[in-house]
Parts: sequence; C-alpha cells; structure tokens
Amino acid sequence: MNRRQLLAGAASQLPARKTSKARNVVFVLTDDHRYDALGFLKAQPFLETPHLDSLAREGVHCKHAFVTTALCSPSRASILTGRYAHSHRIVDNNTAIPPGTRYFTQDLQKAGYATAFIGKWHMGNASDDPQPGFDHWVSFRGQGSYVPSANGLNVNGKRVPQKGYITDELTDYALDWLGGRPKDKPYFLYLSHKAVHGTFIPADRHKGRYKNAQYKYPESMATEFPHRPMWVRNQRNSWHGADFPYHVERDVASVYKDYAETLLGVDESMGRLLEALRKRGELDSTLIVYMGDNGHAFGEHGLIDKRTAYEESMRVPFLARCPELFSGGRTVNEMVANIDIMPTVFAAAGMPAPRGIDGRSLLPVLGGNASGWRQSLLYEYYWERNYPQTPTIFALREDRYKFIRAHGVWDLDELYDLAEDPFETRNLILSPAHKAIAQAMSKRMFETLKSTGGDSIPLYPDAGNVSTLRSRNRSGAAEFPGEWLK
Repeated sequence: MNRRQLLAGAASQLPARKTSKARNVVFVLTDDHRYDALGFLKAQPFLETPHLDSLAREGVHCKHAFVTTALCSPSRASILTGRYAHSHRIVDNNTAIPPGTRYFTQDLQKAGYATAFIGKWHMGNASDDPQPGFDHWVSFRGQGSYVPSANGLNVNGKRVPQKGYITDELTDYALDWLGGRPKDKPYFLYLSHKAVHGTFIPADRHKGRYKNAQYKYPESMATEFPHRPMWVRNQRNSWHGADFPYHVERDVASVYKDYAETLLGVDESMGRLLEALRKRGELDSTLIVYMGDNGHAFGEHGLIDKRTAYEESMRVPFLARCPELFSGGRTVNEMVANIDIMPTVFAAAGMPAPRGIDGRSLLPVLGGNASGWRQSLLYEYYWERNYPQTPTIFALREDRYKFIRAHGVWDLDELYDLAEDPFETRNLILSPAHKAIAQAMSKRMFETLKSTGGDSIPLYPDAGNVSTLRSRNRSGAAEFPGEWLK
C-alpha cells in the first residue's frame, strides 16, 4: 500500500457523519512556546495557563507534538504547505518565499471558505504584505513589537497604527472578524501571536506576577555530561549560552519568569476566543487547534533559544477541541507535527489531501485510532551565517530513541534513550550495546531524507546581519538592541 492509499484508508475510518460537514477551523499559533509551558503539566509549579488547561481538559492534548524545523519561518511554511523545509525551501528566516509556493488556504478559498490571517507572518524576511489565500489580513513587519511602534500594522494592505499591547490587539482583530462572519459560510481563522517570542515583555497587568517564584533549573544544565558534542559545549559561551544569556546580566530563571508572564496574555486571549465561539453557538462544532511554532530552551544542555534537535527545542504544545469530531479529556501519545496541520484542516473541511505532502490528517489519531500512524519523524535545521553557533542538524526521532547528526562539523553524533533518559543527558553514541541501534537509525534517517527529496542541502546567498554578529563577538553586546530576535 502506498502512502496516498494509507492516508485515504486512515481518513475513511472516521464515521461519514463527522466529515460530511465543512467545519469551521480556528488555528492559533504561538511563537517559541515550549511543550511543557502549560500550567497543568507542572513543569514549573508557578506557571499558570487556566484557559489553555481548560482547552486540554475539554479536548485532546497531544503529548508528543513536534516541529520539523525549530525556527520561525521554516516551521510556519511547513504548517501552510504540509511539507518539510527541504521541500518548501524556506529554510531560514531570511530566505525569500520561492515563486510558485502554494498555501493550503488558497484551496480553502476555492472550496468556499472565508479565510483570515491575523498576526505574525515572518516568512520572506520582513514583509507584512497580504498573502495569497486570505480574504482578510492583519500583520506586521518581522517580529513586530509588543507595544506600539512606528511601523504599526498592515490591515488589508493599509498601514494603520498599533494601538496597544500586541497580544490583546491581535485578539481584538480576530474577534471583530469572527463577529462579522455570516453563519452560512465556513471559515478558517489563523491567529498567529507574536508572543511568546523574546525579548519577553508582559502586559502591564501581568508584570511581576512571578517575581518571587522559585524557578526549577533543568537537570541537563550541568556543565559535564558523558560524550556531549564539542559544538554544544562551545555554544554555552555564545549568544545562545545559558551562563550569559543573550549577553545580558541576567540568568535563565529571570528570563523564564518574563516568558511565563508574557504567556499569561496568550492564555487570556484563548479564553476570549473560546467565549466568543460559545456566544456564537459554534464552540462544539468548530475545530480548534493550538500549537507553538517551535520550542525554547531555558538552560537545557547549557543552552538558550531553539534550532537544536533536543526535546525543548523541537517539541511544542498541541491542543485540539471539537466535540462533534472527537471526544475530549484525553491525551494522545503518538508523534504529531506541524506538517500535519494542512491535511488535518482539509479533512475537517471534507477535502482530500493533495499528493506529495509529508504530513497526515490527525483526525483519526485525535479520535483514538492510531492504526498505521508514523513510528518516526524527521527533523532538520540548516546552518545560518548570522547564527553560526548551531550547525546544520538532521535527526530521527522515534518513540524510544533519537539519533542526531551534526552536518559539516567534526564532532560526535548523538543517540538518546528517551525512555530511560528523557532529558537527553547520556549520549549513547559510543556505547557498544547501542551501536546497531545508532547505525540502523542513521540509515533510516537518510532513507527518509532521500524519499522526501531531502538528500541535497538548500544553499542561498548570505542574508543575515553579519556586521551585527561581529559587533557582538567583539564587545559582547548587540550593536542594535533586540537584533538577536531574528
């Protein structure tokens, strides 16, 4: 059975009454939201996310959700195309959108959907121009600003001022659009928050909430672990190192508290969105999906930021709710990913998934049927000249083991037993007992790359701000405040 037949078979296992209706879909994406930054998971006892907790309680929590590239633009492109970065070719935050790129929202429009994009676009460098596939458009340039700035917002091609705190304002725009939608036409709303991207700035009402909270430092922050690659050890002393994060006089505990306070605004946004759908009588019939575009390390392996193939970087929160499609109050353990969003939305819309994509519809898994689901997931990250601390990385993540290969550096590969060592502190790559496992996983990883067209590395002219990077290396501080955010 080929992959297309397998996809069709999985979709056919759902009762016809559940897929015959073109569902409304609300997709909420946050930035740098790591998988365990949810109140109900208690990774940090003080962190609170009551509305996201309620979404998990009433819906499905996908415990093992991943991005296939832990970086803004590639991850977002994978969401909109259902493809790995090596396929859609948007491999970093500076690459222009390749001509001919097609977003799944263009097909939704053809099927009669009203579509809206509200928030952070961050593809094709800093442009915030309206993109194909969206009837309604609200965005900002690059990373945007938590508080009003001179750049303002782009609303359907017109420059308008930003009036207030960005998380609240984007939510206002989303609710205004929802409130004006006719109920006889299905819709797709993509709410893409700036939060919780650094530099973390909470709303005024949330500042200081966790000032006196006790941060639990990660186990893997310790300086010495067996067979840790040299590039990881060296990165500890870099811009993305835990000892001097982003070259500011703060430690990771203080940075994380700002992060957690900034997340409170996102949680309140979700509460407002759920209440609006409830008032419209659409809450139980609408497919709601919440996820992060990539994770974020706060000291794990001695690192800050994302990009790596460690769990804190590539793993994200994933919550879904639609009682008319699947029952709630459950946890899904299967590996799901950003490449699955496109086919999942298509399935909810009663549309077939196109040929050649890398993702699969999640509706069977969300409904409790994991038959024939993936047993492994490919991860890739391509070296950026303006952030040279992290090499090109390929990895294969399976239920128990993870194999990581750093490309282009003379260093150790990595193998972790996630069942025995969930925080990835013991690299087993030199263990004789695990040699066969590492070899087999390496082979499967390269086979996956080849079968999906990823056996050549995309190469583009340098586009990063190298002059700013050199200034950092000389003085220990960025030439322009906030430049590291790219």
